[in-house]
Amino acid sequence: MSLAIVFSRAGIGIEAPLVTVEVHLSNGLPCLSIVGLPEAAVKESKDRVRSAIINSNYEFPARRITINLAPADLPKDGGRFDLPIALGILAASGQINDELLSKYEFIGELALTGELRSVKGVLPVSLACNEAHRTLVVPQVNADEAGLIPSTNCVSAEHLLQVCAALTEYSKTDNPNKSSTNHLVKCQSPTHLNGQDFEHDLSDVISQAQGKRAMTIAASGKHHLLFLGPPGTGKSMLASRMPTILSPMTEQEAKESASIYSVSHFGFDPSQFYTRKYRAPHHSCSAPALIGGGSQPKPGEISLSHKGVLFLDELTEFSRQVLDNLREPLETGKVTISRAAHQAEYPADFLLLAATNPCPCGHFGNPKGNCRCTPDQIRRYLGKISGPLLDRIDMQVEIPLLSQQELSSGKDHHAETSQHIREKVILCQKLQLERQNKLNGLLQAGELEQYANISTAAKALLNKALEQLNLSARSYHRIIKVARTIADLETSITIEPHHISETLSYRKMERYLSQLP
Repeated sequence: MSLAIVFSRAGIGIEAPLVTVEVHLSNGLPCLSIVGLPEAAVKESKDRVRSAIINSNYEFPARRITINLAPADLPKDGGRFDLPIALGILAASGQINDELLSKYEFIGELALTGELRSVKGVLPVSLACNEAHRTLVVPQVNADEAGLIPSTNCVSAEHLLQVCAALTEYSKTDNPNKSSTNHLVKCQSPTHLNGQDFEHDLSDVISQAQGKRAMTIAASGKHHLLFLGPPGTGKSMLASRMPTILSPMTEQEAKESASIYSVSHFGFDPSQFYTRKYRAPHHSCSAPALIGGGSQPKPGEISLSHKGVLFLDELTEFSRQVLDNLREPLETGKVTISRAAHQAEYPADFLLLAATNPCPCGHFGNPKGNCRCTPDQIRRYLGKISGPLLDRIDMQVEIPLLSQQELSSGKDHHAETSQHIREKVILCQKLQLERQNKLNGLLQAGELEQYANISTAAKALLNKALEQLNLSARSYHRIIKVARTIADLETSITIEPHHISETLSYRKMERYLSQLP
């Protein structure tokens, strides 16, 4: 036989589209050509494949070899096609049996010795292969990731010879699974998957009751939160403990987060499957680092924090242009990165936490009056956060300096622990999901009338605040969302005036600006 067909998968974002590797041997001068929009790493595979086949004691055919990676208009990159190309050449030259190739998909980079090396993006490939009802063959080093989902059918190998021997052995039996353990090892899910094991606890933070209360509300309804306060008040310490009070991840959320890390340059640690991610990029990061990008678009920090927490410390030190890129992802929960050749879409449904000083010296609003900044300097400093972005941050909370007495008293051993607060969060989210099948922070403007249930007195107070504070329509709706979450924490059916009052107290930025002459 001079034609062989092998199945593999490409990687576009967190998608894994099917790639059919067609290998044809014909008469003519010996050469090997790869077509189908291969990039440099794929073109170089012919040298790796040739050495791997020869060093595995097979014959590299001295014929004209044409390899087509279909569909032709889909970009292919990386060394993931080495294994399917090698198997296609061996099957087309009659050195291995091709009877069972249609039941498998193959992915893996080959060393010159024939050993299989790891590739990125194995988890999305595993999920897509499972939907196609085929068995996936991966390198041994990717076995934990490929077998992360128990329902997937994956096997692993360490060497090209193992795969060839297994295919030859299977072709002699009626049941391909009968002797699978002789050559290929079934991928098993890791026994220890980390979920809610944390080194720190929210009770470690001294005082700052308002900050902890705001974090509880933010976690319960998925409301974005900004901490304002002088240096050294515990803003970063509070933010780092936000994951400890979030509800546990569902399997679907964990799959989405794991798929993003699988295709990123960080790689994925299977033991962290159920862990909500916490990302805290430095304020010098560029727009592609935050949003994602590159010639082959890779996920940025907002996607790496999907279903987790993105913390932007020293928010006003970030470039305004970089920050404004957050507007659409905060609304849509996804980001689309477009390039001339193609585009990739990544999910970006994160909880935004940010922290900043109220002025360049950090002491504006300090009762002791230590601020040295002029009103113009303060306006320019706070003006680095654009109005549209600030509109998307539901709560702006002051984290004040601690008194000498609070500092000297040390940790309060009777303070609420993260576990206790997390139980409140889970109960509150359960009420929201039963009522509207989504969290309050995700409600659209049209849905608020149906689910908010505002009392007459609360509506009157809200209208008065709307006139005095000159709020935008987006801010008006976000006040209602936060108030609905506060009411849910109290298991109140209706939003009452005190819920609106508490919500209005979490708009500290307007208060700071109103104090300026």
